[in-house]
Formats: sequence, C-alpha cells, structure tokens
Amino acid sequence: MDAIAYWLPVVWAAIIGAAVGLYVILDGFDLGLGILFPFAPEEERRDVMMNSVAPFWDGNETWLVLGGGGLFVAFPNAYAVIMPALYLPIIIMLLGLIFRGVAFEFRWAAKPSHRFWDNAFAWGSIVATFMQGVVLGGFLQGIVVENGRFAGGPFDWLAPFPLFTGFALVAGYALLGTTWLVMKTEGELAVIARRWAQTLLVVVLVMMVIISLWTPLAIDRIAERWFTWPNMLYLAPVPLLTCGAAFLCWYGLDSNRDTMPFLSAVSLFLLGFLGLAISNVPYLVPPSMTFWQAAAVPESQIFMLIGVLIMLPMILGYTAFVYWTFRGKVREGEGYH
Repeated sequence: MDAIAYWLPVVWAAIIGAAVGLYVILDGFDLGLGILFPFAPEEERRDVMMNSVAPFWDGNETWLVLGGGGLFVAFPNAYAVIMPALYLPIIIMLLGLIFRGVAFEFRWAAKPSHRFWDNAFAWGSIVATFMQGVVLGGFLQGIVVENGRFAGGPFDWLAPFPLFTGFALVAGYALLGTTWLVMKTEGELAVIARRWAQTLLVVVLVMMVIISLWTPLAIDRIAERWFTWPNMLYLAPVPLLTCGAAFLCWYGLDSNRDTMPFLSAVSLFLLGFLGLAISNVPYLVPPSMTFWQAAAVPESQIFMLIGVLIMLPMILGYTAFVYWTFRGKVREGEGYH
C-alpha cells in the first residue's frame, strides 16, 4: 500500500469524525431544548428557549450532512454495510428531525394555536435524539458482515445496549440544553435550568460509567485496548480529564458561573467521543471493516477532498461569525424569528 492510499482514508476518517463531533455538540444543545420542552410548559419560557437557538439551529445540521455525505463518498463499502444494518433507526431519526425543523418554523406562524407544534418540536427532538443514540449503540455493539456485505437482520439494533445508549444520549443532550440556557438566558429560567443541569449531570455521569464498563465487558478487543499495559498508562488522561470536566461543570453550576457549565458539558461529550474513537480505531465498521477496507479508490477521495478543503474553512468561518454576532443573553420578548 503506497503512502497516498494509506493516508487518504485516515484523513477522511478524521474529517468525518470531526463533522460528527461538531454535529453532536452544535445540534445537541438545540435538540436538548426540545427534550426540555415538556418540563417548561409556560409559553414565555418556551419562547425564550427557542429564541436562544433561533440563529443557529439550522446551520448546526450542516455537519450531519458532511458526516453522512463524507461516509458515502470516501467509504462506500462501509456506507453499504451501515445503512442496511441501521435503516429503521436512521429513517426514524430523520423523520424526527423533520418534525422538529418544521415545528420550529410553524410554531411562530400558528400562534396562539400552537400546541400541536410545541408537541411536534418536543417529540421530534426526543425521538431524533433517542434514535441517534440507538444508531451509535448499534454501531458499537458490532455489525454482522460476511464477504463485505451486511449479513445480519433488520432488528439487530433492537437490543439492550443500543436502547440504553439511546436513553443516555437523551440525557446528554438535555444536559447540553440546560447548560446552554444557563449561559444564554437570565432570571427564573436560568435558575431552573441550573437546577435541571445539576440533576442531569449526575444522570449523565452514571450512564457514562455504565457504558464505559459495559463495552469492555462485552467486547474483548475494547477491553484489550483499555486494560492492558502500557495502554492503561497512555490512555489514563482520558478518564482523568473526564472527571475534571465533570467537576468543573458541577462547580460552575454551584457557583453561579454562566459559561463554565456549558463548556464543561461540551468537554464531557468530546472526551466521551474520544473514548469511543480510541475503542474502535481503525475499524470503521466494528469489528470487521477497517478504514482501508472500506475506502473508495484514491482518485475519488482526492477529488472530494479538494472540495472539502475549499468549503470547510468557509463553513467554519460562517459558523464562528454567527455565534459571535448573536453572543450574549436572550431576554424575554427578544428574538430573531
């Protein structure tokens, strides 16, 4: 294997991983607000919650398109295996995102008769998040592959571990949503969000511990990756930094900091994502297909990489510009809709 054929799949895996990570963080907090909707029935609070993400939510989903499109272009063999294995949860996830997106726009137009769209926004967010967690769990537990093709059943994902990861991601996105409200709102809503965040932080940490123990106990290659010497020494910073991020999140909530809880919650997600990556590299379809086995021909990867290298700085620049422009607190009665 020459150097180009070796490194191109690695570069594409990094791009797709970054896109998925950015999607989880950026779309995670606005999905989290939808998850919190049933616990904030007052219209004024719901208005502020939606206005706090109104300038951002649509652009946040750009990263989902990049992740899925990059997988299709750079790793068609993996795409051809992952999609039939997880068709149902992916389709349900997309339907949830559609309901959430439509409800976001129609809720304002339907006022004052907008209860249906409130429910669509809440349940679209909950269903989409849960199914994202199920997809992650189904991916991590392994996909049955024979002769380079999916050889399992359509309901392999309907198992305890994927369902648990679905609930875990709902709690995680809700934590991002509450810490976002702490950072972006003020008054009674921010106080309530701070209390919600403290409870959710404990729930998320418990679920992270369970998943961190479940995966090595169930999958030998993950146990070997984390619990053999000298890997234990090299990888020790990941759980230590996770504990540090959890402490900072709690400290920020308890000491009435505005920005620290959100940044710490984001760090928790990124460290969890890093841990999952460490557990599975170099498998793109665990446990049978590596980056290089799943990759397209180098010419296709190079062609699309040129486009990504041109567009990616523009997308990052636009995203940074929007977040900078709409920085600061959102007060009741203010909005961008």
